[in-house]
Amino acid sequence: MTLTKSTSLNEVLSLGSGCKRCGHCCSYGSGALLDEDIPRIAAFLKITEKELKEKYLEDIEKFNTKRLRPKIIRQKDRPHGKCVFLKTDNMCSIHTVKPAECRIGNCGDYGEKLSIWFTLNYFVDPDDPESVRQWTAYLQTHPTIYGGNITDLVPNRERLRKMLNYSELRRK
Repeated sequence: MTLTKSTSLNEVLSLGSGCKRCGHCCSYGSGALLDEDIPRIAAFLKITEKELKEKYLEDIEKFNTKRLRPKIIRQKDRPHGKCVFLKTDNMCSIHTVKPAECRIGNCGDYGEKLSIWFTLNYFVDPDDPESVRQWTAYLQTHPTIYGGNITDLVPNRERLRKMLNYSELRRK
């Protein structure tokens, strides 16, 4: 199967279903949540959504888009750390309701492409000039998937030019 930006969420979830439960991903970070993850995780933990956000979640910003993710327990002087839901046996304490990015990504054959798919569909906003500029900079040193090139995201060449040369600063 060829993974593209327009691959459906259901297809992506099936590709990402091969989690080996090794704890590697969770030892170095956590996955971003979609809005629909919040009530599901709160119900599983038998707490309110407000309690979930206050006790277990933190903001993350990528490509000028903010989302929530499980808090990271960082070691001193390290930018990474383990997910607050990772247990001592390297198992996820919320595995059955884990965040969308965790359900999608894994360290299998499609791992990097699944991560790019999630970023393209949930962080990169083709209507936000700053998001487009940041994605353009990212593409200078990183791969993408079909549909993730900057001209795929912003096909209007004149608008893209304005975004990239800072003539268009904000979302219209």
